[in-house]
Amino acid sequence: MYAIIKTGGKQYRVEEGDTLFVEKLAGEEGDELELTEVLAVGGDDGLTVGTPLVEGAKVKAKIVKHGKGKKIVVFKFKAKKGYRRKQGHRQPYTKLEIGAISK
Repeated sequence: MYAIIKTGGKQYRVEEGDTLFVEKLAGEEGDELELTEVLAVGGDDGLTVGTPLVEGAKVKAKIVKHGKGKKIVVFKFKAKKGYRRKQGHRQPYTKLEIGAISK
């Protein structure tokens, strides 16, 4: 059984037992989450697509850890003007472990 969920402005295809990195969510490590923005659920009995969400569908997930991604460097430069700006950024993330998927 699989589901397509929406979190952090992105969509993910998940199955039971999957681990994935999503935009940072509120909660502590070890907490259980219930993701209710389920766009579609598929399995042996076919695919159920929501309009826009599947009513009553839930995906249970566990927060494994919080962290920061790799550093990216934002460098702005204008030729012959003496303008330079260097800035770094590390995007925070939450690592989730998918549990049960229910329709």
